[in-house]
Amino acid sequence: MTDLSNLEKRIIKIEQRNQKVEIEKAWEVSFLRRILLIIFTYFSVAIYFHFINIEKPWINAIVPALGFFISTLTLPVFRRIWEKYHSKTMN
Repeated sequence: MTDLSNLEKRIIKIEQRNQKVEIEKAWEVSFLRRILLIIFTYFSVAIYFHFINIEKPWINAIVPALGFFISTLTLPVFRRIWEKYHSKTMN
């Protein structure tokens, strides 16, 4: 009986961990997270540009923020390519 109850406890722990992993994964790929990161990137770069006296820092900060946004769109494509290659080498 103890073996069965230990097994049930382990299964519950695994299911709880899996649920947490799924939530973290959903956050990692969420559109809200990307938008927040773009906003934070824009403001931090703009403030930095302002302090180092770059001309028009608020306009020039758009380029790094857009670059980050584009990279977040292309990374999933490259990840799928990597996964396809990696799964072949694992088998």
